[in-house]
Amino acid sequence: MPEEVHISSLVVHATPKRLQRVEDAIALMPGARIFGSSPNGKLVVTLDADSADQMLSRVNAIQRTDGVLSAALVYQYADTVEAMNEEIPDAH
Repeated sequence: MPEEVHISSLVVHATPKRLQRVEDAIALMPGARIFGSSPNGKLVVTLDADSADQMLSRVNAIQRTDGVLSAALVYQYADTVEAMNEEIPDAH
């Protein structure tokens, strides 16, 4: 089976009092990056994983993090590593 790449983005809503703890917990997760947050507890998060099971596990871990009210999947993409590394010619 070919090696895969899975990419997802989420909007995570945390209680404002626990926002820093939630940010810290997400930052420790493999393949997780926080691209923005607001004082009212909203975070923009991306996740990278090697399989659908791994991705599901990471999303579930975020949802179960103390202080997280919701984690909504905004975008998900999966493809083979070979396809992701394919060079696309410039149209110009």
